Amino acid sequence: MIRMRSLVRRTAAVATAGAALFVLAACGGDGSGTAGHGGHSAASATPSASASASASASASASQGKHNPADVAFAKGMIPHHRQAVEMADLAPGRAGSAEVRKLAADIEKAQAPEIRALSGWLTSWGEEVPAAGAMDHSAHGMGGMMTDEEMSGLGDASGRAFDTAFLELMIKHHEGAVEMARTERADGSYGPATKMAGEIIASQSAEIERMRKLLGED
Repeated sequence: MIRMRSLVRRTAAVATAGAALFVLAACGGDGSGTAGHGGHSAASATPSASASASASASASASQGKHNPADVAFAKGMIPHHRQAVEMADLAPGRAGSAEVRKLAADIEKAQAPEIRALSGWLTSWGEEVPAAGAMDHSAHGMGGMMTDEEMSGLGDASGRAFDTAFLELMIKHHEGAVEMARTERADGSYGPATKMAGEIIASQSAEIERMRKLLGED
């Protein structure tokens, strides 16, 4: 009877030890198994992280593509917009018409943020942002830019004379901007720049019509 109990105890001990070994093996208790689990986890995460990084880099590269036409557009439109804002700044104290004052405010509101965006693009491309006042007005026969004489005459005018001069000069100025924007739409490759060009064409064409009506041309 004592021998039988001893045999039972030994059998139970062996079974318990075997079960323990099975559990350790299943969990990778020898260290290599743990590395294997960790390796599997890392392997499953790595492709996902790699794909995400690759997609991000691809999106960044796509967003950053630009060509000489985009650079020319930004460098030309910045001083062009600055002059429009300079002209608009004259209106509050000189315009005789509330409609002209409102138009000038709308022009400044639209173009000041575009100047910041254009400047930011040039900086991100490693290009120089045109310095304020670096280009003389008289050098801008193209693009509808005003000469020094035209800007001086506008600054000296007031009332109805200012309104007429402002509208006539701004129409010419806007027409120049629209042509510059059309060139960007045709030749540019940087998405945000071609999009802005499209918005300039639409908004400034509408303002040209608005100014012509104020002049009584339509």
